[in-house]
Amino acid sequence: MKDFWNYLQSNSDQIFGLIGEHLYLSVISVVIAIIVGIPLGILISREPKLSKPIIGTTNVIQAVPSLALLGFLIPFIGIGSTPAIVMVVLYSLLPIVKNTYTGLTNINADILEAAKGIGLTKSQTMRKVQLPLAFPMIMAGIRISAVTAVGLMTIAAFVGAGGLGYLVFSGVQTVDNNMILAGAIPACILALLIDFIVGKLESSISYTSKIKSSKMKKKPAKKWFIATSAIVVLAAGGFGVYAKATGDSKDKIVIGSKNFSEQLILSNMLADVIEDKTDLQVERKLNLGGSQVAFSALKNGNIDAYVEYTGTGLVNILNQPPESNPDKVYKYVQKEFKNKYGIDMLKPLGFNNTYALAVRQDTAKQYGLNTISDLAKVSDGLTFGPTIEFPNREDGLIGLTKTYGIKFKDVKAVDGGLRYTALDHHKSDAIDAFSTDGLLEAFHLKVLKDDKNFFPPYYAVPIVKEETLKKHPELKKALNALSGKITDEKMRELNYKVDSLKQSPAKVAKEFLQKEGIIK
Repeated sequence: MKDFWNYLQSNSDQIFGLIGEHLYLSVISVVIAIIVGIPLGILISREPKLSKPIIGTTNVIQAVPSLALLGFLIPFIGIGSTPAIVMVVLYSLLPIVKNTYTGLTNINADILEAAKGIGLTKSQTMRKVQLPLAFPMIMAGIRISAVTAVGLMTIAAFVGAGGLGYLVFSGVQTVDNNMILAGAIPACILALLIDFIVGKLESSISYTSKIKSSKMKKKPAKKWFIATSAIVVLAAGGFGVYAKATGDSKDKIVIGSKNFSEQLILSNMLADVIEDKTDLQVERKLNLGGSQVAFSALKNGNIDAYVEYTGTGLVNILNQPPESNPDKVYKYVQKEFKNKYGIDMLKPLGFNNTYALAVRQDTAKQYGLNTISDLAKVSDGLTFGPTIEFPNREDGLIGLTKTYGIKFKDVKAVDGGLRYTALDHHKSDAIDAFSTDGLLEAFHLKVLKDDKNFFPPYYAVPIVKEETLKKHPELKKALNALSGKITDEKMRELNYKVDSLKQSPAKVAKEFLQKEGIIK
């Protein structure tokens, strides 16, 4: 508890900024869902033939996994707040549409007949009778959507929209419970707070409150004022913090990263170097999921640069077979990226973060494991716990199976730093790792030798949009100041500081650059 409190105190500015982002995105999403959902509910209550297809469609959307929906949206609308808001709006529609429809269609027929008898038109009946009577049911749907939106918005970090999910994702990657709690607890409090405010708003403006207002005229007005003011303050506060954190600029460079510690460190290095050596402002959109998400963001112009690995470019992006010659891989990827995508590959940073397979020391001792070939002989009795994308990569489990004949008893993919936790708790027997992972040392794992030289070289290289370099040619010189400055040992040490010593990637990156004399 003391460690958690210390973490909150030392990172309060970041946490409040992320709360503002989270609140802004959640409120905007719910407001849009209300604007779309209530009219849809009214429409299908009047046109029953439309009820099944519209409610069925919202049901289907609700059944689609949130990450899958985000992955689908990225090629069309890019990354950042837009896909996150669209995703949450789509998920929030079902309770609003369904509750509006249910509330309007379950009103006593005698009441509607009475309204007709006194000469009310259909629109007057809807405004003066149906909507007031259905209001509690509609508000229940809105409350469900509001609470759901706050929880779902943690996924926004997956596409660089920020919010409290950034802390949760980063904490999972670095196995940092304090960081996870710093994101999860405020998200829970926000959900409860929004639910409370919407509940107060409901009780203030419902028709039952209006009936009571004949006896107590001031209290309902006061409640209405308090509830409305609270929502306005929340939305305005969230927007203010968010706008401050994401202020726009003509000369702004957007740096992205994938979703693990090394990428966070390297992307902070790119940002720091640009800020130190140019007059450009930098926006950091970090923790963007896997390779395809980050590369799609760069290709579509949502970010200007990030650090990629030559082996990943060759096999995972260009769909070429693994190649062991580093120079050949670099030149081929550099040429293809430029010709196909208009992306420039700069000079390598120096280290080769190739894949590796790792096991616990007791497993290595029990089976006499030193090489991947040794592992292949006993793999049918072991459980493999790789990252989520590794089993589907040609330079991952697919290629390993062809080269080594590995066939594990079971494959349980676990993303990020959680695979180390699963291995340590004997939930798996082997994992994929990167040769520069700090967690390899932290968990005292045995790294198996790639005795058939299967894994291609993965030299870290900044890649930048060609259009960005033409507009800001000074970027190339600035980023190439990092060329050859980071060895395998140095990168492993930097990762260790983040993964094991729980230092922030931004702090570790800046201290390294200053120590090496790269920035002031």
